[in-house]
Amino acid sequence: MTFSNRTKAIFASKLEELFGLDLRSLALFRIGLALVIIADLIIRGEALEAHYTDYGVLPRPAAIDRILHPWYWSVHLLSGQPLVQGILFLFAFLVALALLVGYQTKLATIVSWALVVSLHNRNPVLIFTGDNVLRAVLFWAMFLPLGACYSVDSALNSSTKKLPQRILSVATLALTLQICFVYIFSVAFKAQSPVWWWPEGSAVYYALSFDHYVTELGQFLLNFPPLLVFFTYVAFVLEGVGPLFLFVPFRTGFFRCCTIVAFILLHIGLELTMNLGLVQVLSIVIWLVFIPSEVWELVSKCLYTSERVGLKIYYDGDCGFCQKVVHLMRTFLILPMTPLLVAQDEPSIFADMQKKNSWVVVDWQDRRHFKFEALAYLCCLSPLFRPLAPVLEWKPIISVGTKFYEIIASNRRIAGKFTKSEEAPSFHGGVSLTPPMKFRPVKVGSSRTMNLVMLLLLAYVTVWNLRSLAPKTFRRRTLDSVDWISRLLRLDQKWDIFAPPPRDDGWYVLPGKLKDGTAIDVFKGGGSVDWKKPSVRLRNAIYRNMQWRTYFINLNRSIGKKLYPYYGQYLCRDWNSRHKGSKQLDSFEIYLMSEKTVPPGHLQEVEKTRTWQQSCSKKPVKSNGQ
Repeated sequence: MTFSNRTKAIFASKLEELFGLDLRSLALFRIGLALVIIADLIIRGEALEAHYTDYGVLPRPAAIDRILHPWYWSVHLLSGQPLVQGILFLFAFLVALALLVGYQTKLATIVSWALVVSLHNRNPVLIFTGDNVLRAVLFWAMFLPLGACYSVDSALNSSTKKLPQRILSVATLALTLQICFVYIFSVAFKAQSPVWWWPEGSAVYYALSFDHYVTELGQFLLNFPPLLVFFTYVAFVLEGVGPLFLFVPFRTGFFRCCTIVAFILLHIGLELTMNLGLVQVLSIVIWLVFIPSEVWELVSKCLYTSERVGLKIYYDGDCGFCQKVVHLMRTFLILPMTPLLVAQDEPSIFADMQKKNSWVVVDWQDRRHFKFEALAYLCCLSPLFRPLAPVLEWKPIISVGTKFYEIIASNRRIAGKFTKSEEAPSFHGGVSLTPPMKFRPVKVGSSRTMNLVMLLLLAYVTVWNLRSLAPKTFRRRTLDSVDWISRLLRLDQKWDIFAPPPRDDGWYVLPGKLKDGTAIDVFKGGGSVDWKKPSVRLRNAIYRNMQWRTYFINLNRSIGKKLYPYYGQYLCRDWNSRHKGSKQLDSFEIYLMSEKTVPPGHLQEVEKTRTWQQSCSKKPVKSNGQ
């Protein structure tokens, strides 16, 4: 190799180390993303009718006419009925499950991204920074081989070509830079506020003083002002400088591990002190994609014990269903080095298989295991399922599991009809039916055309982020002609959270009157009206989730003027649907107890303002603010 070629090889290797991603890290990233989407759907589903139907706080006509950007699209806007929304939620949940296990991973990622965008566009009033991060990373994830490891797709990979450990592409570059943008541009916005700088350093104080977010621990930390100043500087420096350590050209793996650990600790601290929904969990997940190959190799060496080295699994070569099951087991039990062998090739193994009507698992001491007991033994060796081994080895469980195995084994030909190989499609009414599970090759590359498209989109996102920092007069003169691209793909980004921390604090009181004249507190679901500031625990019970928190924060801001009529009508419908006769709600008022956060040591004042009057039998009357 010539000097020039050697230099090129070194440069290419270093480029891959800095901007490439390990396929196993991508798999872990995929699993984390899927779990975040599933958790988000479950949380949002608790208020499905309130947030996503025509009976809720933002009916479709109001969303389309008064809130949505013209280029925002949403399949959730096709119907305002709870049943239809429930079906869409269920479909999104099933697609997220497919993403979790890596089944048709590319398609599952694309559909998950589309459904997340659709859901966010249905009610933008509920959107928080974490939702913007999820959309951004999901977009670039569509172009990555998330299913190349630890997935159904990888288990049923028919390609004889060995996959690389790492991949370098425009998509890996884009995802890496996108994650860095979240932090670096956030710091750029924060740098414009003196509360993040020396000598003030009061940003964390103001953040923890914001009652909509703070936890009990965060409220307790307000008693230690010097500590809050220290945390302010640590957060500011880490967010601004920390991402740059991903690109240290020497001892890259070491610096990456330190960076990952530092940011995970940062987000754990934020989770303990502020109620910000799933954003901290998502932030931890996205840092897992940078786990270097050296870590995976070290883990593999630790797991490569003599018990696992000597393990062999034999299956019935005449049973396509059996072949796929053992491939799936090897993948999800994380036993990648275990050979899968055809029982018919070993006479004694084949004899045992016929005698026991079972697959055969041979351990490192050449002992043979059958039926459900063989599965229990494999779980004992699995790094992931080893804690379940004592339960699976319990005699009653072994007995039940063996009977279940025998039922499956006796009907494996029927099960095989649903997992036929691609060479043997089934037909029904003259129509070819593609089996849901089949061996197919896994590809990790991308075309030149797609790389060019991604490169242009990455440049677009970079300019968009730079534009977000520019003065408004400049922003109006640039990128307006292609603004629709960011809106259509939801690549519009502005990472200005806590820049500066909000100070427009307060709480709501909703005194109401029932038809029988009884005075109640509508906001708390009944009882006497209490004007006192609610405790952290009570606020958590009232707000319930991050979507409600965000909604009430927006209700307190300029957009709230558009929201009050629909919120008032929703409260009337909701209360009266659960109460009958004289216990139905006749009218109520909405008061904002405004409490501006003041500097440490200053007296905080509360201003009482009536923001809305609502009759549940007449048209709403807007307050004059008196």
